[in-house]
Amino acid sequence: MSSAAVKLSYRSTLVACSIANFVLATVINLTPILFIPLRQQYGLSFAQLGFLIFVNFITQVTFDLAFSRAADRYGFRPFVKTAHVLIVIGFVLFATLPRIMPNPYSGLLIATIVFSGGGGLLELLISPIVDAVPNTVKSTTMAFLHSFYAWGSVVVILVTTFLIYFFSASVWPYIVLFWALVPAVNFFLFLKVPIAPQRPVEHLMRIRDLIRQPLYLLAIVAIMFGAASELTMNQWTSAYMEVAMNLPKVVGDTIGMSLFAVMMGVGRMLYGFFGAKINVSRVMILGSLLAAVCYLVVAITPYPALGLAACAICGLAVSLLWPGTLVVAARRFPLAGASLFAILAAGGDVGASLGPWALGLVTEKAPGWTFLSGFLESGNMTTAQLGLRTGMFIGIAFPLVSLVTHLYLKRSHKMPKPVEPSKK
Repeated sequence: MSSAAVKLSYRSTLVACSIANFVLATVINLTPILFIPLRQQYGLSFAQLGFLIFVNFITQVTFDLAFSRAADRYGFRPFVKTAHVLIVIGFVLFATLPRIMPNPYSGLLIATIVFSGGGGLLELLISPIVDAVPNTVKSTTMAFLHSFYAWGSVVVILVTTFLIYFFSASVWPYIVLFWALVPAVNFFLFLKVPIAPQRPVEHLMRIRDLIRQPLYLLAIVAIMFGAASELTMNQWTSAYMEVAMNLPKVVGDTIGMSLFAVMMGVGRMLYGFFGAKINVSRVMILGSLLAAVCYLVVAITPYPALGLAACAICGLAVSLLWPGTLVVAARRFPLAGASLFAILAAGGDVGASLGPWALGLVTEKAPGWTFLSGFLESGNMTTAQLGLRTGMFIGIAFPLVSLVTHLYLKRSHKMPKPVEPSKK
């Protein structure tokens, strides 16, 4: 095969991986968009709906960690195909089981576990597949790849909201079946696209050796707090704009959340175009600092337009914190295999779940803190507004920790020799 043909073939691999990240965005974002239709049709509580999201992330973390070594041993292709099959089946079950099971919520839980397992496999596999593609600039290629998660989020939010608005909430099962078409098509792409050969598993770094490396542990902390910086702002934008800024809910949903995702996608695309000669660590340091400023502005500004702008700019600021950390860690530990990406993805999922939860906890508790009572006594804020603003202010800690970890990781670039597997 000619070099041009090989290059074209690997382009098809990158296309399939980009679509897979779009599918992952559907796995993560579709259920929250359907909260109100599910609540109306089945009388579910917010606690039950929130538990579906918890199950989603926990299942992804479990699959990340459980299948990393198997993927190194048996190859990426069978597992990436299985991921798409699980997502298709899970979406079909999500649309149908609640209608046929005596307990609709049990059907939703079963379906969530199935498609979340597929999402966990995609999260585990797509980054190492792209990282192994030859003759590419890893940082820019990874940025392009992860931009499709952002675009997927925007498309899923807008299309699903549009369909529910114009056809009523009762059509939600057909919307879920519609989104199942994307992984079904991509499954057939992964039957054919080339996947670069993997190193034999016996030549790879052992997991226990990897997690003993201080720089790798630091990378886990970095991706955890980078994910917390990203998901906390993203998931709380709607409630914040409605409660603290007194904007209509539709504005927070379709403008606030969508602008955040658009700017995150723009940041990743821009780095994909122009980042070949830019130090990704420096970009993540500046991005962490900018994200901290955005959290501060959102917490204290009385102007809705400025708050929306800060939310959107935060999307740009955090755009490289997840994919950039993967690139830095893969450069430092090139023989770690899929386990490197699995543990980092698990760390990112932990941050993505704990960050929003922590802000919610602060939002609930802050109105009872005596040193903040003056804000309530002045009459300028309700208890909900005080709680949300305090939560956003304390949320500054997430990008600040990310900033510190990336300052240390940047120093690791000066260390010339990558860490290789133990010979024992």
